Amino acid sequence: MRGWRAPLSGAELRVLAEEQAALRRVATLVARGVPPQELFAAVTEEAGRLSVEHASLGRYESDGTMTTVATSSQVGERFPVGLRWRLAGRNVHTIVFETRGPARMDNYADASGPLGVVAREAGVGSGVGAPIIVEGRLWGVIATYARLGQPQPADTEARLASFTELVATAIANAESRAELARLAQEQAALRRVATLVARVTPPEEVFAAVTEEVARLLGAELSGMARFESDATMTVLGSWAAEGEYVGAQPLVPGSWPLEGGDVASTIARTGRPVRIDDYHGVPGRIAAFVRGELGASASVGSPIVVEGTLWGALFVHSKQTRQPFPQDTESRLAGFTELVATAVANAESRAGLARLADEQAALRRVATLVAGGAPPRELFAAVVEEVGRLLGTHLAGMARYDSDDTVNVLASWAAEGEHPLVPGPWPLDAGDLASMIWRTGRPVRTDDYHGVPGRVAAFVRERLGIGSSVGSPIVVEGRVWGALIVHSKQPGRPFPRDTESRLTGFTELVATAIANAESGAKLARLAQEQAALRRVATLVARGTPPEQVFAAVVAEAGRLLSVEYAALGRYEPDGTSSIVAVWGRTGHLMPVGLRVDSGGKNVSSLVFETGRPVRIDGYPAPSWPPGDVGRDEGFGSGVGTPVIVEGRLWGVMATHSALGQPLPEDTEARLRNFTELVATAIANAESRGELMASRTRIVAAADETRRRIERDLHDGTQQRLVSLGLELRAAQATVPPHLGEVDGALSRVADGLGSVFDELREISHGIHPAILSKGGLQPALNALRRRSVVPVELAVHAERRLPEPVEVAAYYVVSEALANAAKHAQASVVNVELDTDDAIFTLAIRDDGIGGADLSAGSGLVGLSDRIAALGGTLQVTSPAGHGTTLLIEIPLEDQSSSVSPQPINLTPVRFGDERTSND
Repeated sequence: MRGWRAPLSGAELRVLAEEQAALRRVATLVARGVPPQELFAAVTEEAGRLSVEHASLGRYESDGTMTTVATSSQVGERFPVGLRWRLAGRNVHTIVFETRGPARMDNYADASGPLGVVAREAGVGSGVGAPIIVEGRLWGVIATYARLGQPQPADTEARLASFTELVATAIANAESRAELARLAQEQAALRRVATLVARVTPPEEVFAAVTEEVARLLGAELSGMARFESDATMTVLGSWAAEGEYVGAQPLVPGSWPLEGGDVASTIARTGRPVRIDDYHGVPGRIAAFVRGELGASASVGSPIVVEGTLWGALFVHSKQTRQPFPQDTESRLAGFTELVATAVANAESRAGLARLADEQAALRRVATLVAGGAPPRELFAAVVEEVGRLLGTHLAGMARYDSDDTVNVLASWAAEGEHPLVPGPWPLDAGDLASMIWRTGRPVRTDDYHGVPGRVAAFVRERLGIGSSVGSPIVVEGRVWGALIVHSKQPGRPFPRDTESRLTGFTELVATAIANAESGAKLARLAQEQAALRRVATLVARGTPPEQVFAAVVAEAGRLLSVEYAALGRYEPDGTSSIVAVWGRTGHLMPVGLRVDSGGKNVSSLVFETGRPVRIDGYPAPSWPPGDVGRDEGFGSGVGTPVIVEGRLWGVMATHSALGQPLPEDTEARLRNFTELVATAIANAESRGELMASRTRIVAAADETRRRIERDLHDGTQQRLVSLGLELRAAQATVPPHLGEVDGALSRVADGLGSVFDELREISHGIHPAILSKGGLQPALNALRRRSVVPVELAVHAERRLPEPVEVAAYYVVSEALANAAKHAQASVVNVELDTDDAIFTLAIRDDGIGGADLSAGSGLVGLSDRIAALGGTLQVTSPAGHGTTLLIEIPLEDQSSSVSPQPINLTPVRFGDERTSND
């Protein structure tokens, strides 16, 4: 009959019952939802009872391998749980993987591949495998093996299929439950991290939480987060470890790491995509060596952290389990956390940017306030370096000025801790250090590593200050590089952020404005000081101050104005020597005024003499002239000399010298020239006045000599002739007979007329040069004038000694002229004459009570007297207000006047014709 089937034998019924019992036991486990590992062990054990020697259950992996998840047999040690096998060669596991269907090999002598070789070596003769299909995908394989010579029953594939269906159901249920649990765990972890982000938790706390949550969620032994730096390095920001001495914190990851190898972080930095490494053997690079050797990791998965479109860093997990890579969805699961990290970073950077901007603007406002308030440069510079240092979080900060001799000097410094080390100077700009590069380029410069940087400045920064990196920005004042603002970090391998240069610029612009303002103010102040000094000297020149006083004032004003150590004025002599006519200095060792030295050698005086032009000398290495010796002994650093040109001829030199190491400013020559022009004017004026005084003196002397000559001529000639004629006439008169009375009377009248002529001649002679002045001195002469004056004279003479002849003569004629004017014009009733002397000054005052109105320029009398007084270096002042009389005040210096008194006078005494006595003087 169709469909009839022979009844089963007792053995077959027994086998069927055992099979059904085994399936019920497995089904019961599936229904209970036991853990997959327990189920897999039970399935392999039940399958191993199907008259075979060995049974195993394996899971196919996405990378073409198979992992043993359960085994049951005496040869099970050859197939340990967790061992991962490469699917290659010919064996039932490979055939099932390739065909997705059952497979049988009755002769394993032909088996190949890792699984086939191990099975053959274990004595396996045949094998049967059945696929485990879970929700349409090939999940794994269940296989049974028999010993050599014991083939498996023909229905083995069908019997195994019953178990694979139960296993597939259990796996599907377990995966579904696991997926739900994993999803719940993942969502809980993400919520915890999202809560931290929403609470504006500090980034470092967010990073620590993320690394721990990720590691626990993915079952990783280690996890970490890193930030990619602009210099192609990576800095670890957070880490976590599941076990060992670093529980809760990954081992120390020092420094910044170069992104140069094949590790996860370096690959993410290059590609911007998730990366996994399932085996670190042979992976190149320092990071891979550290992960492999120090951390003991065998596999890693990493995902990029992208912040506002920019690759910011990476989140990665590590496993120490060999041959057990992370699940395939690890990258996608990491992505949820990297998005939260990116949000936290963006928020933090936005907040930090706003806070940083606020801090920066506050610092700039404080500096701007100092600039607007005209704070002294030293105070401003100190404030700027402190503000910059604190704002940028640096260890040291400084400001330097470039000098004209290719050197740089530190003006201000600041240290985050303690005092900033002393920075001596000046420093030469001759190497590749930061300050020198700023000077040469005029642009911001950074040095991220001082190793190998040449020069003294770099050596000092590296060795004495312990600096690892620096950033500097130029201070540009009115188009020129004036100086630099510099910040330093002692963190090795931790360069400054890329925006450091731009952040420094705001401060350098304020400093430049302050410097420009200060320099402008300093220029105005300096100009005002210079003009004031020049006015003081010009006033002395205009007053006709003696040259030696002008010279002393000039060198003192120039020395103080230019802030030099030494200033001197020298005069070139006709014999080729030089004379010091004025000197000033801050040192106590000055060459004496009047010192006369030979010219020659390398010094400003000799070079000006040779060239007739301004000269400059920096240092005195081998002086050969006394000023050079003084410059060397006193430590002068440089000297500037400017010629003194008087009416086209080289008269002398004005020289200034600075202290050692302090070169004179570039405009010193031009500023000295203003003083030398005044000196030249003073000299020209003095020479003109000297010539005028000499001319006046010669004229007065010539007039006095002429008067004396006329006096002698009258005495020796006319007077003697008149005396002779008078005697002859008297003798002739004596011979006239008595009866010629008319003749006698005529002769008598002639003789009397001759006597009158003689008296008139005597008066004239007295007016030309009074004999009484020469014989008796000024007081008798003034008494004679008083007696002859038609206006009463009150005379007071306070002089106990004879005065130099020029002074007495001048005083006599002034009094004579004043009395004549009082009689003719003043309508005065009395004239007061007072004479006084001391060791230095002769003073004569003449006052009348007349109508006043006298004018020195109106007549020749007072003008001539004024010239005579001026010829003696004296002064004549006339005060004559209308209606209040006239006062003449004469002052004559007694120094440098002739020390000789008047010579013995020629006596022009009256002669009475008819007397027996005559004058033979």
